[in-house]
Amino acid sequence: MSQQQKQDDIHWLTGQFYNDSKESKYRSSIETRVRFESRLALILVSVVFAMFGITDYNLLGLTREYYLLLTMRIAVVSLCLLLAVVIGRSGSYSRKAWLHALPLWILATGIILIIPLRPESLLTQITAVVVAIMAFYLLIPNLLTVAALASLYLSVGFLAAAVIYAGISPTDALRLALLLVMANIVGYCALLRLESLQRKQFALLHEERDQNRDLLKEIKHRKSLEAQLRMVAERDALTGVDSRSHFMKRAEALLQRAQLEKTPFCLFMIDVDHFKRINDTWGHTRGDLILTKIAEVCEQSLRPTDVIGRFGGEEFVVGLPHTSPSDAQAVAERLKKNVEALPFTDELSELRLSVTIGIGIAHIEDVDLDSLITRADEMLYVGKREGRNRVVMFREEEDDTSVGEWRNGSDGYSR
Repeated sequence: MSQQQKQDDIHWLTGQFYNDSKESKYRSSIETRVRFESRLALILVSVVFAMFGITDYNLLGLTREYYLLLTMRIAVVSLCLLLAVVIGRSGSYSRKAWLHALPLWILATGIILIIPLRPESLLTQITAVVVAIMAFYLLIPNLLTVAALASLYLSVGFLAAAVIYAGISPTDALRLALLLVMANIVGYCALLRLESLQRKQFALLHEERDQNRDLLKEIKHRKSLEAQLRMVAERDALTGVDSRSHFMKRAEALLQRAQLEKTPFCLFMIDVDHFKRINDTWGHTRGDLILTKIAEVCEQSLRPTDVIGRFGGEEFVVGLPHTSPSDAQAVAERLKKNVEALPFTDELSELRLSVTIGIGIAHIEDVDLDSLITRADEMLYVGKREGRNRVVMFREEEDDTSVGEWRNGSDGYSR
């Protein structure tokens, strides 16, 4: 049996949860309803109990017994109405069960006292007692144990009063006792079933809420995992820029939009100069640090609308939408200078970094991203062959001979 099932177990005799915490939560959950129903029931019972004062007057007249009955009824009604107000305002069904029990004991005492004051009304009062017992169990909200004790007190007290003051025979007393026992058994079983069903419903409802809460947590956890997986797929683990595949997806969309809107689009291929020598001299850990620093410089040198990704090893690729060739060259020069100005400490203090940048220009409507990358890559290798630490831009101009032109942005190299 699971822990949850043990907590949801209901006592076969009291109809309450075995688990005190669970029982307290249940009572708290129905407290508002119980307070309202208790107040309404007490008001109605008080009105009915007071109305029997008219019958007392018709049978007794203005006698001593009538005034005693009237005083008793006024006291019972007043106490019940007072308790209705108190319960309505501050009756805590989970912490003040005794407060809800008081009206039953007061009403039971009032009904019992009628017999000494009006012994001749015994037959009428038997019906009233049976109705009162059923009301204690089913109409006035209370715990089963409270209702059972109050009903037992009413039954024993009424039977004793009938024997003492009404002088009924032992046979009649036995018949009356059996009637009261049957009324209590019926009321007890009915309320036990009701209490058990209500608590089972409460347990099922909370189990469903717990399952929904666990499901929401699981969904949130899965979304978090999906976000992490998406981050892993979209971001380079070392530098934090776009992965190659994610860059290609974003850059392709930007290029297609630029072609649709007929706006310029440029692309950088960036390579860290002599990176193998850096790894061989200072180790791969330092090399990774340098790549991270260069990625930060690139992101700081670009606009939010630009996209940057790690193309592989020490190469980065940048897409610049809405960027003319002259602006692209200016951005590349600034980026190259920012990399050169990177400060390092310790054993890297004498290291002077540099990058070579190849620029591809998308000016033909049917050019695709792969072709543009190839152009920028060709310019990158031109720059590396010509001494590195430079910006080389590919510009294809349509003229009579449809020739291509290479322009170097760092030292005026042209070919």
